[in-house]
Amino acid sequence: MKITLIGYGKMGKTIEQIATQRGHHISYIIDVGNAQDLYNIKKGDTDIAIEFTQPESAFENIKYCVENQIPVVCGTTGWLDKKSIVEQICQEKKGAFFYASNYSIGVNIFFRINQILAKMMNSYPQYEVSIEEIHHTEKKDAPSGTAITLAEGIIENLERKKGWNLSEDTAEQIRITAIREANVAGTHTVFYQSDIDTIEIKHMAHSRQGFALGAVMAAEWLKDKQGVFGMNDLLGF
Repeated sequence: MKITLIGYGKMGKTIEQIATQRGHHISYIIDVGNAQDLYNIKKGDTDIAIEFTQPESAFENIKYCVENQIPVVCGTTGWLDKKSIVEQICQEKKGAFFYASNYSIGVNIFFRINQILAKMMNSYPQYEVSIEEIHHTEKKDAPSGTAITLAEGIIENLERKKGWNLSEDTAEQIRITAIREANVAGTHTVFYQSDIDTIEIKHMAHSRQGFALGAVMAAEWLKDKQGVFGMNDLLGF
């Protein structure tokens, strides 16, 4: 499979390594220094694009791919206010778009556990829920897309919570604490705390390998499909 990498930072380089190991060919590498070269790539030049860039550039990158019927797998977070536009274009152009806030298989199992626990906690209002995420200092957006996905999973299942914020607990808001430290691949913890005890579930990534492998697996799965997909589709949840 011919893969275009859009974004060639640490994640892009790790994706390149894993994709090559799995027998794929990197047809184009698009990064900050040659960003305009993306607009020379047409359907047929590449089988699929994998996009890991920055929030300010992700939307235009994805939009170009979808408009030109280049299937695209995206892992950039912080741009989701425009995701519905991409989905509409994808439908109109009969394109293929795959988005996940986190491509780790372990994290997506963690998402499901988070949803189940949130539903269980409807019967125990004495527990206050909060989320903490820790990432490397190069990460631009806060909170992380993974933390937002965790918050959304809680909100969908825990009736007393209606939203989230980055400051403090309220009766209807989940507090997310975002911490940036050097050399942290990503740690996410959900806490349920009462006066008596604390319940916590945690996922700790040891490297970028799990994220990159999941992105390549998503690209392999998406090829020759049409529509808008995510990790639940890939994993059969």
